Amino acid sequence: MKIYNTLSRKIEEFKPMDQSEVKMYSCGPTVYGYAHIGNLRAYLFMDTLRRTLKYNGYTLKHVMNITDVGHLTSDADEGEDKMLKAAKKEKKDPFEIAEFYMDVFLKDIDKLNIDQPEIIARATKHIDIMEKYVQKIIENGYTYETENTIYFDTSKLDKYGVLSNRNVEEQKAGARVEFDSEKKNISDFALWIKAPENHLMKWDTFWGKCYPGWHLECSAMSYQYLGEQFDIHTGGIDHIPIHHENEIAQAQGFCGKIPAKFWMHVDFLTIDGGKMSKSLNNLYTLQDLADRGYEPLVYRMFNFTSNYRNKINFTWDTMDSSKVALSRLREGFLKHKNGTEMVESEILQDFENRFLEAINDDLNMPVAMSVVWEVVKYPKKSKQLMDLLVKFDQVLGFDLEYYEPKEEELPEEILELVRQRDEARQNKNWAESDRLRDMLMEKGYIVKDTKEGTEVKKGKI
Repeated sequence: MKIYNTLSRKIEEFKPMDQSEVKMYSCGPTVYGYAHIGNLRAYLFMDTLRRTLKYNGYTLKHVMNITDVGHLTSDADEGEDKMLKAAKKEKKDPFEIAEFYMDVFLKDIDKLNIDQPEIIARATKHIDIMEKYVQKIIENGYTYETENTIYFDTSKLDKYGVLSNRNVEEQKAGARVEFDSEKKNISDFALWIKAPENHLMKWDTFWGKCYPGWHLECSAMSYQYLGEQFDIHTGGIDHIPIHHENEIAQAQGFCGKIPAKFWMHVDFLTIDGGKMSKSLNNLYTLQDLADRGYEPLVYRMFNFTSNYRNKINFTWDTMDSSKVALSRLREGFLKHKNGTEMVESEILQDFENRFLEAINDDLNMPVAMSVVWEVVKYPKKSKQLMDLLVKFDQVLGFDLEYYEPKEEELPEEILELVRQRDEARQNKNWAESDRLRDMLMEKGYIVKDTKEGTEVKKGKI
């Protein structure tokens, strides 16, 4: 199995530190709002990696954090805590905010059939662990104090920026605002922060009533569950220049080691070729997709059209294509399930070898899916091929083995009319929507619009 290591900037053969178990850490969500589909891409990548490791016979000890304190509105220790900002906006307690959005997030990943890591660690449940971690860094001489903050002193490191390969002068030149005058270096970051009197999230600590810096939680919790060094750390590419650099810095200040051997990062999702943003009103959630008639597994299928290290461009047309692809995968699976023919063992082995080669080539899912489609379209309909698809589905995660068709699968012609009608409704073209509904009725199909999307079934009103 070969994977791209951001730390070395090259493809490397993956060899775990302990042959019996892969230790892995993933940056989880900051639970102050609904996760959008760009956020969820990172967890689909995480899931594909998990499934591929298990397909290769490894057992996992995988930790994912839940950030429910300390993540400021700027990753560079500026602005307001995101949890407090959401609490003020919704007029709720920040712990209540965290509980609500964590529950929504876990339900979202369940809908996407994402395996939950073995350990899910909430920051607020590990304040004592973080406190001890900070004290050790202080003891090792890597910090300094200002009136309200204990900072990590990056000048004490042999090199800061080993992951992104950026130097401090470049950071200073690229800074959009003048950095905190109390910092000694622009790259220094907050470990421990004194809480103002009216601050809602604070704990009694060795330095008074405080709360932790965001970067600290991942270092402290990965150490707590995985030790000083572990195999793989995952996250989005936006984590590379600050959050993950600071994790590495903290670990070096704590024990002198880079915590993970392999660092893996997923690239951004774009919308219609551009960025996602609130101003463009395109921060789509899974519920937004459901409102347009797409089940969550369609979004899972869409993500397999690109390698995780490449950007992926979301459009409604590509979602339509993914919806058709999922339907065809299920139809093909059922045909093999009902098949009676036999397939030569050499052909079965070739399919299996090429699928394994693809997923082990840095999770090359587009190539892996091309093998899947060869199996689906194979002219002989065979339970042997059904069994092979079930095996591949250990990585794909579509739960093909448990798929039960609805009363009747809709023909492609009908699906296309439904798609056109959905598009007309999205564009508020009600006349066209009514025309297409009448066409569907003429062909013998009943159309019903629900909160979950368009329901179509054969029959007469």
